[in-house]
Amino acid sequence: MLRKLYDWTIEKAQSPASERWLGGLAFAESSFFPIPIDIMLIPMILTNRLKAWRLATITLIMSVLGGVAGYMIGAFLFEVIGQPIIDFYGYGEKFAEFQEYYKEYGILIVLVAGFTPLPFKVVTIASGAVGLNPAVFTLVSIPARGARFYLVAALLYMFGEPIKDFIEKRLGLVTSAMMILGILGFVAIKYI
Repeated sequence: MLRKLYDWTIEKAQSPASERWLGGLAFAESSFFPIPIDIMLIPMILTNRLKAWRLATITLIMSVLGGVAGYMIGAFLFEVIGQPIIDFYGYGEKFAEFQEYYKEYGILIVLVAGFTPLPFKVVTIASGAVGLNPAVFTLVSIPARGARFYLVAALLYMFGEPIKDFIEKRLGLVTSAMMILGILGFVAIKYI
């Protein structure tokens, strides 16, 4: 099933309405869609590197709006829609424990998940479910998602096709390592 979704997404990246598909899928990816938006953003930028910033901006705007939709799912439709999505990603049993961390570190969790390849939809739904301030959620989502999409755009703009394999295979690891260092820095500041 995921392979068919992947192939379908790549096909849409090459269609004349690709920017509309990119926006729609960025919205869906932040609230329920299981395929990361990078698989559409990367080939679109490689097709026309001069559009890198425009495509990253479309992705950012629609991803944040999709995040707000995911927040609303968590806040108002958790039992009906949110819980099945959480269960789909295998976080159902750990969600209660996750909610406790969320109460103390919610802003940091949104920041980390927005930048790393963690499923952002889980965080958007969780934010609504635990009642994280919606304005704070949105304001933190903008730089987190923006940093991710503009980093991909910048790398592809500067290096083109050769960087594609790195982004697809190792960018998640590199961004995760950077965020872990950032978190450790925050923890050190708090306890030193």
